[in-house]
Amino acid sequence: MEFISDRVSVERQGSGTSVVISARLPMKQMALLGLWLAVWTLCGAAFMYEASVNKMPEMRMPLWVMLAFWAYFELRIMRVLLWRTKGFELWRVLEGELTIKNSLFRFGRANRYFIANIQRLGLLNMEKTSWKWQLSDSFWTRGAEQLGFEYQGRKVAFGRGLTEEEARKLVHLLSTELKRERKAAQQ
Repeated sequence: MEFISDRVSVERQGSGTSVVISARLPMKQMALLGLWLAVWTLCGAAFMYEASVNKMPEMRMPLWVMLAFWAYFELRIMRVLLWRTKGFELWRVLEGELTIKNSLFRFGRANRYFIANIQRLGLLNMEKTSWKWQLSDSFWTRGAEQLGFEYQGRKVAFGRGLTEEEARKLVHLLSTELKRERKAAQQ
């Protein structure tokens, strides 16, 4: 097993190659994420209490609307915290297929792509100074995809939360593995 960084590992076994990308964050950021969830949950409990004991009819509807927004963001931050503690992105190149899976507690849907149909593999061209990039690459989100390719006319993005250095190394590794698999399929 070879390690590209402390979060990314590569394993070559037989004719296949597997890449595992952990979604873990540094402990300070994980603590901030957990604290954020705890405080947000306490705020929601206060909103629920107030909605249940409130006798003023003109306050009832705004409280329920606020609770709906609160519940949406509570689920979003729970999902991010679960992803950051137990989530992995798994890639496997084997027998003419590239399989990509976002795994949470070993569950997740694996997407299979025939290597012969993969075109234009590379780094995604994102403006690093844009507001959209800054928001999607923040630690309180699941992370932005860094790599992509075209497959049968549609774009596929993957490589969630990679640093630029990790992404460059992985795109080189993956393009080498895809060439090897294409060569093996021709023989």
